[in-house]
Amino acid sequence: MERAGDVSHVLYVHFGEGAHERYEELLTLLTDITPVVQALPPDAALADVRGALRYFGRDAAGLARLVRLRALALHGTDCTVGVAAGPLLARMAAHAGAPGTVREVRPEQAADFLDRRPVAALHGVGPATARTLCSYGLDSVGRLAATPLATLQRILGATQGRRLHERARGVDRTTVTPTAPARSTAAEHRFPHDELDPDRRRRALLTLADELGFRMRAEHQVARGLSLTVRYADRSATTRTRTLPEPTAHTPALARAAYALHDALGLQRARVRGVALRAEELTAAELATRQLSFDVREEKARRAEAAADRARDRFGAYAVRPAGAELPAGGAEWPDDGPDEGVRAA
Repeated sequence: MERAGDVSHVLYVHFGEGAHERYEELLTLLTDITPVVQALPPDAALADVRGALRYFGRDAAGLARLVRLRALALHGTDCTVGVAAGPLLARMAAHAGAPGTVREVRPEQAADFLDRRPVAALHGVGPATARTLCSYGLDSVGRLAATPLATLQRILGATQGRRLHERARGVDRTTVTPTAPARSTAAEHRFPHDELDPDRRRRALLTLADELGFRMRAEHQVARGLSLTVRYADRSATTRTRTLPEPTAHTPALARAAYALHDALGLQRARVRGVALRAEELTAAELATRQLSFDVREEKARRAEAAADRARDRFGAYAVRPAGAELPAGGAEWPDDGPDEGVRAA
């Protein structure tokens, strides 16, 4: 087992509900403890606390509990913290811990911890890779670690096979690299009850994409990426990010990316409490390039969007909404007889 250090010194902090609204303030809370903080928007961060252990007179787990206490006291946000000797194990420890707890995996516990984890819990193993590995009987990290490298490379390819072979054995070559979060903007929708209907979730995503698009267009900005966070009834959450084909603030393009992220999760009968979208890597619209389109429908959609924005500026944000979007809480639903990407006046 290769170790990143003799003692635990890396925290993976996953902030709880509402973190996207005060994400920068929560990062400041971490930088008050250590300057080595790597932002993982929309609701997580890595922190290397080696230099803070002696100053605070606490071990890494003690600093993790201090982070939780300050997040609750100052921002009303609980968090789940994984503590380990490297980013890989710290991240997995947080995901394995109950919401609102501190879970530490010491270096001497790493082999046993990894051996018993399902292969899908290994960072870097997505749903498709997990299905491929399970089809070969490699359903746990322990079995993956025991598989010869050559076999994994035949199954997954040379680069990914070597990477997962190392990670399954606890070899973590990553470090905490201090980064500030790229400029971003987010919107969240909470369902009145645990939502099982994927169509209702897609309608909520259309509403959020429309809200983000309108907000960015008003500020003459475009996004280079989009993140989807799905919160479940058990208070756990899943976040996925996708780079957009081109920087955009166009609502239909944002909605298509949101649908693709949602569908890729394969939620089926998951009990969903809420969904959130975050437009990542915002940049000035005049600095971004856009592929010219000869599709008449695309140009008409953009002209209609510009007209809808003018109506909103004059009559309010809900004067015009996409067909199929959700109204604010308490409002009646739109008729479901139009295309998702159309525009309908309220």
